[in-house]
Amino acid sequence: MVIDGSKSVRPQNFELVKQFVNRIVDLLEVSPDGTRVGLVQYSSRVRTEFPLNKYHSAEEIKAAVMKMEYMEKGTMTGLALKHMVEHSFSELEGARPLSHHVPRIGLVFTDGRSQDDISEWAQRAKESGIVMFAVGVGKAVEEELRAIASEPVEQHFSYSADFTTMTHLVENFKLNICPEEGRGETEIRSPCECEALVQFQTNTVAILQSLTERNIL
Repeated sequence: MVIDGSKSVRPQNFELVKQFVNRIVDLLEVSPDGTRVGLVQYSSRVRTEFPLNKYHSAEEIKAAVMKMEYMEKGTMTGLALKHMVEHSFSELEGARPLSHHVPRIGLVFTDGRSQDDISEWAQRAKESGIVMFAVGVGKAVEEELRAIASEPVEQHFSYSADFTTMTHLVENFKLNICPEEGRGETEIRSPCECEALVQFQTNTVAILQSLTERNIL
């Protein structure tokens, strides 16, 4: 996860983002042999809050998230993407070798226009095999979100003017990595695994809706 920590997010909203991240972690089977989670925060610079191999349980991750300090300042999304490609998905930081065929998923959240170019590193991320999702809120720029998102773009990016109108994510923000039957690729995952991924996405949306209904976000 690559999280916008720029000044426009505001401290109170940043605390709520941390709470939301932790509720997502609750849905994952975190373990050395299961799901691995890494978190990067960016503003005018980029900081790895923790790499993929730092924590081996959901409890450890959640504690680290709550200790994360708000960076403020600018919005260098391109620099954050560069950092993600060069460091976050490296084997040194806990990514499994590509030969293991473990899906690599990058989720980028931003609430504003990037102050640097994102095109080169957004493309490099996808070329390296990372399935990219982009979520924008408020002053985020649709063109940038589309540039970050994997194909088909419509299923890998979402934008909302504010958190209270994000219910359309159910249709716009589903993981589109379940292969068509009979395609024959060696990396095809089982139907139950794909169903689990879609369920994860549905649960994510349910959490968002629950938070907005209580006026938390």
